[in-house]
Amino acid sequence: MQSSTHPSPLLSIQNFTTEFRSSGGKIVANKNVSLSIDHRRILGIVGESGSGKSVLCRSILRLIPSPPAYVTEGEITFNGRNLLALSESEMQAIRGVEIGMIFQDPMTSLNPVWRIGDQITETLRVHKGMGRREAREVGIDLLRQVGIPSPDTRFDEYPHRLSGGMRQRVVIAMAMACKPKLLLADEPTTALDVTIQDQILALMLQLQEEVGMSIILVSHDMGVVAETSDTIAVMYAGQVVETAPTEAIFNRPKHPYTLGLLQSIPRIEFKVDRLVPMKGQPPNLLKLPKGCPFAERCAFASPDCIETPVALREVEPGHFSACLYPERLA
Repeated sequence: MQSSTHPSPLLSIQNFTTEFRSSGGKIVANKNVSLSIDHRRILGIVGESGSGKSVLCRSILRLIPSPPAYVTEGEITFNGRNLLALSESEMQAIRGVEIGMIFQDPMTSLNPVWRIGDQITETLRVHKGMGRREAREVGIDLLRQVGIPSPDTRFDEYPHRLSGGMRQRVVIAMAMACKPKLLLADEPTTALDVTIQDQILALMLQLQEEVGMSIILVSHDMGVVAETSDTIAVMYAGQVVETAPTEAIFNRPKHPYTLGLLQSIPRIEFKVDRLVPMKGQPPNLLKLPKGCPFAERCAFASPDCIETPVALREVEPGHFSACLYPERLA
């Protein structure tokens, strides 16, 4: 969906492929990924662990070390600039300033020997040129905005003194410090209890509205993206297998993997004794099949699904699926 005031998307990923090379072979972590997100919108990316979601987010900011990772094709365009063609110094000016990121585990993304305040204000001092006193005032205000009580006291605490939910709020404050145009949120509610998870999601939506930024929200939880996202992209075995507006994904899925994810969610309106699990396991990324990567697990597959390469195609207006026979899901 294109914004009327911004005719081109904020971020566009086209035919992007990342592979890891090792002595054991070549692992294709992202294969021909094409996605876009408009200004002031939220894109949810869902899929099982190992589907390539985190690699894609880190690739946007070029945080995947090379070697062992190599981008073999495609481009990532942000605000009209191809990020893959920029120098490292140019990327440093974008990281944390125009594109912020919330990493998956706040305890590993925070430095245990640095005070919370120093970690928040580092970005402000490096990128905004603030002095220590001004940066401290802004940092305390950021902690207040993300709902941390007694922010002037917490500013001088070390990460281990905070709970998991509070550490996640600190990471959000760090990512929001320079008011980025795009926020990459990689499993921001993992390992948090349901109450804290709801608070974190509400906080992100509030900040998104106030700052006017876009968000890419990565999750394995369909319920999380249902609450927050305008559009959803479903990833499997490093590939985008379906993308559509959120309402269409939940009401009219056009890929059997998406249907499998939806059937695994307990829903209060349906009284069932057991959820429907997906059979089998994801394919070995060292030996991806020639055809559809989900064919071996698919209840709707035909023999040609295993041999025929698939790509995203529009099956309804604005609804794309990488399935040879999406009509069978009806």
